[in-house]
Amino acid sequence: MRWMDLAARILERGRVRLEPFEERHRDALAAVANADTELFHHIPFPIATMGYGAWFDVLRKDQAAGRSIPHAVFADDQIIGQSCYLNIRPRDAGVEIGSTWYARAAQGSFVNPSAKLLLIGNAFDQGAERIELKTDALNAHSRAAMLKMGAQFEGIHRKHMRRADGALRDTAWFSVIREDWSTVRAGLEARLG
Repeated sequence: MRWMDLAARILERGRVRLEPFEERHRDALAAVANADTELFHHIPFPIATMGYGAWFDVLRKDQAAGRSIPHAVFADDQIIGQSCYLNIRPRDAGVEIGSTWYARAAQGSFVNPSAKLLLIGNAFDQGAERIELKTDALNAHSRAAMLKMGAQFEGIHRKHMRRADGALRDTAWFSVIREDWSTVRAGLEARLG
């Protein structure tokens, strides 16, 4: 049995770079996030009321405990958002990619396909067999993006977790397994031309 050995590292492809969180990323991420808190409508953390800094602290604590690897996402050397490895399960060779957000100017661009190529490819290179993605069932934009990249819809977990306002949300689950990766990779690369 091969265990996944997912280590933090800088990932780069063309104009996109992902750097594991460091304290030096805090201010630039907060500036982008706090400028448009509507970006976090479907994120289950009250960024609009507590500010991005409080969420950054939560992510850094999870990072220090080995539960996640949050990344600052750069496009053309400017921080424009974040994406994270979450729920890292070395024995089960599984990991979630989530807590992803981008400044509006980066949405629908080369950024997300590039970031997904980097994160998914890196996880499979380090022994993953299953990549999970999930979103609020009401988040039609994210659900469409996951399907567009070739992730498989696995269903809805009803009353799965709390939204930022405290209400329970239904969560839509998707996955990419190792056997899917060549098709998913080809589709993402085609989107990048």
